[in-house]
Amino acid sequence: MRPLFVSAALMVLLTACTASQEATPERTEAAGAVCDVPDDLRPARPYRIPQDEAAPDVPVAFNMLAVSWSPQACRSGKDYPDERYQCASNAFGLTLHGLWPNGADNRHPRYCAAPGPAIPVETVRRHFCMTPSPSLQQHEWAAHGTCGWDSPEAYFAQAARMWDGLDKPDLEAIPAQRLTAGAIRDAFVAANPGFPRDGVFIATTDGWFREARLCYSKDYRPMRCPRGLGAPDRERLKLAPRGVQTGVQTGLRQGAQTGG
Repeated sequence: MRPLFVSAALMVLLTACTASQEATPERTEAAGAVCDVPDDLRPARPYRIPQDEAAPDVPVAFNMLAVSWSPQACRSGKDYPDERYQCASNAFGLTLHGLWPNGADNRHPRYCAAPGPAIPVETVRRHFCMTPSPSLQQHEWAAHGTCGWDSPEAYFAQAARMWDGLDKPDLEAIPAQRLTAGAIRDAFVAANPGFPRDGVFIATTDGWFREARLCYSKDYRPMRCPRGLGAPDRERLKLAPRGVQTGVQTGLRQGAQTGG
């Protein structure tokens, strides 16, 4: 009887593993919300490179991982939010804006090569819960990914390794009366022990928290940010709420938006 028991147990284990593997790609846990990948998700169309922004000859000195607050992107219409998938229910919290190679001064490598055709739909779907906007994915690959990677798959794979290795703080747990740039900086450091406090750049828009830009070396080790920390610790900030319509304008197009 014992061999039968072992065989039955093995079959249960194999069935569970198979079910887990099948379920993983289409439903993953985003930062602060369960994310369902839309069945009809499609890539964004490639767009014409703005030649006045191209800087393919700037050497990479360090990298930034830009972690944005999605409700603020939806509220302002900046940074290529997706009005249908990202902003309709406004349920996302922290999402990845992008992985940015930076220069040593105020010039940064951008648009280093022609981005080619649209990002393959499999790649868009794989990274939707990290960056829930096909338009933003297309922009980040064109503007930043071409400055260090041979393909969108390689670029987003590196970004995903860094994103998955980062513990995302619960910014909504910070009382509104105590929400400052310093409190947000502290929250990222507390969630990621060992990350340098002076490696967290806080970007804002008119008093609203926009994103945290985390500094990494060329080989992706946390480091201090070479050119300041953005908003000072004492600056009081507001956090755009989730779950309410934020007024992102219908028909926003890539050329009409600003972003990294």
